Amino acid sequence: MFFCLKTFLQYKKIWFLLNLNKVIMKIVIVQSRSEKMRNFSILLIIVGIGVIGYAGYQIIASNILQQESLAEAQDMIEADEEKIDIEQFAPDIGDTAGILEIPKIDAELPIIEGTDEDELEKGVGHYRGTAYPLENDQILLSGHRDTVFRDMGELEIGDTFIIKLPYGEFAYEIYETFIVDADDTTVIQSTAPDEVLTVSTCYPFNFIGSAPERYIINAHPIYE
Repeated sequence: MFFCLKTFLQYKKIWFLLNLNKVIMKIVIVQSRSEKMRNFSILLIIVGIGVIGYAGYQIIASNILQQESLAEAQDMIEADEEKIDIEQFAPDIGDTAGILEIPKIDAELPIIEGTDEDELEKGVGHYRGTAYPLENDQILLSGHRDTVFRDMGELEIGDTFIIKLPYGEFAYEIYETFIVDADDTTVIQSTAPDEVLTVSTCYPFNFIGSAPERYIINAHPIYE
């Protein structure tokens, strides 16, 4: 009887220790999962702060570049008291070419030759190979919707653009707007002998990431 009781107590002790071990392992696993979730949450917060910080840095850096380019364009235009001939006007890629004014949204933006990312960071890009005012063909200007063209959605038919260059000042009136796919290049085409100003930006305006469409504005010259 004593042996059986002793054996029973030993088994009971073993059973208790095994169950205690299971309980401890469950606590460890729960704590481990909680710690992993806490660490993961911290990681997400750090990544989020990093993304926001980087985006903020890009906007600030882009604004600085735009202001520098605008000042350069203003100096260039004001310095030419006697306007140059259009034949003398031949900006290279990356050069500041002039100024685009949009009275409706009170915008004064530098025009940069070229539409690669380096040029678009500094202002409104002029698509290489398209015309400039008085060349009687398509003039194509492009810009980012979240920097230079952030208020483009406010423009309506009848609103105007003003292009200022070393050889003169030229006004254009909006006559149509439409939306195309991002990879649609049919908007880049000769309009000769008619002069048309085409302005392009990404769409939808509030889209996060690479926008799937382009918002197109066409305007014709206003002749005095």
